Amino acid sequence: MKPRLSISLVILVFIVLSGCQERRDSDVILYNGIIYTVDKNFSVCEAVVIKDGIFVESGSTKELRSRYRADKKIDLNGQVVYPGFYDAHCHFTAYSESLRKANLVGTSSFEDICEILKEHHPEGSDEWILGHGWDQNDWNIKEYPDRSLLDELFPDQPVFLERIDGHGAIANARALELAGISADSFIEGGEIIVKDGRVTGILVDNAADLVADLIPVPGEQEKKENLQRAEQNCFAVGLSTIVDAGLEKTEVDLIDMLQQTGELKIRVYAMLNPTQENIDNYVLKGFYKTDRLNIRSLKLYADGALGSRGALLIEPYSDAWEKQGLQVNTTEFLNQMCKLSSENNFQVATHCIGDSANRLMLSIYKDKLGGKNDRRWRIEHAQIVHPDDFILFGDYSIIPSIQTTHATSDMYWAAERIGNRRIKSAYAYKQLLVQNGWLPNGSDFPVENINPLFGFYAGFSRMDQAGFPEQGWQMENALNREECLKAMTIWAARSCFEENERGSIEGGKMADFVILDQDIMTAESIDIPKIKVLETWIAGEQVYRSK
Repeated sequence: MKPRLSISLVILVFIVLSGCQERRDSDVILYNGIIYTVDKNFSVCEAVVIKDGIFVESGSTKELRSRYRADKKIDLNGQVVYPGFYDAHCHFTAYSESLRKANLVGTSSFEDICEILKEHHPEGSDEWILGHGWDQNDWNIKEYPDRSLLDELFPDQPVFLERIDGHGAIANARALELAGISADSFIEGGEIIVKDGRVTGILVDNAADLVADLIPVPGEQEKKENLQRAEQNCFAVGLSTIVDAGLEKTEVDLIDMLQQTGELKIRVYAMLNPTQENIDNYVLKGFYKTDRLNIRSLKLYADGALGSRGALLIEPYSDAWEKQGLQVNTTEFLNQMCKLSSENNFQVATHCIGDSANRLMLSIYKDKLGGKNDRRWRIEHAQIVHPDDFILFGDYSIIPSIQTTHATSDMYWAAERIGNRRIKSAYAYKQLLVQNGWLPNGSDFPVENINPLFGFYAGFSRMDQAGFPEQGWQMENALNREECLKAMTIWAARSCFEENERGSIEGGKMADFVILDQDIMTAESIDIPKIKVLETWIAGEQVYRSK
């Protein structure tokens, strides 16, 4: 008869064997939460382990707490965690500079604007008066304003007020005088609005640069403070990575320096303006990459914006038959920049709003790419696409980089601009998604609000934040919630060649994540824009905590 082990001996052996499985060290364990990993299976788990700024493993609370010990243990108590939000197209540096300008967003008339300027800019100073964010499409009288009131209020101070889309502005007489602009002036790729032989002050696209280039540039200390303030605003809405679309070398250098010294922590994918300085220092020399900065993309402009009638259309505007928009760079230049980028393996990202601009760049890309590829050349906005041209995105692996809030901002007046036929292939996000099976979403801030949850909500609801229209606008092109989350995490990262580093909560990836007070995947849709960010983390470091 074989001897039998006593129960007490079995227990002792179990304890000894269990002790052999020593727990591993880590820095942070978050547990008892709802964690959307956004991995390939769109898994949801309870806990995640972080060490040296990197996600180690995700899984159940019981499993991970038994396998790891940590310096910091965070009980989420059911709070919801997502990968750090990734804005695939914005103007971070421009936004930082706009924080020092008069905020004209939401004004209901030009008179409202003048009241704001009077309050913030006393008479007698010779400094520039700057503002940003007006949109005549929000006014009762949806017409461009005239500079007369500005001239009356500020006869000696130059005034320059940018339109919400950054593709137009109004300047007063003093600013026009400094720029040498008259009724006879002309600039390629821009428009100087003249009425009855007099410059009204409205400058569209390249014409606005004639004045903008004269505005004094802030010093390095002020620029630094602006960037840090903008960064904190990003963290407060859960952004850990942003794509800054269109930078000069001096701007890139400042961001890099501040990141290297730890004074700026946000991750930046920088798209370069096509200046000779940028070409010489980056395009011809190859990619530049640190753990926080990535440079491998050239930003081009094919046309202007729809709201200012600068979007380049195949047929004239439905509400202005004398206009077809503006091609802001020549076809020769756009071809040249794409050829240069192709030869140096740089990504190209081109601003295209109108169907003619999209067709032009799709044709240029097609010629350079030759077929299916992994170059990830992007069309920024892809706002109005001719029905015959959608297939080119898929055939040549061209990435449509969209901004879902543009649809819900423009839906009130866009059909007036382009008519009921063309509007059906505008803001066609679902139709664009199916071309390659993925696409990135951004905000285009400061054109739109900085909060990525606004874009998440607009993407699947196709409604404004008041719930209009009740059934959503052109719902055949709505995305679902999972697609909306991927578009501002893993797909956004993929559009910047960073899907192996961030965009999901997986072992080996950078520990960038955000904690919200509600679950955006299950919350009532109308409540989503009000959901608050509790914490934002980058590389395992908490960079924001709500008060």
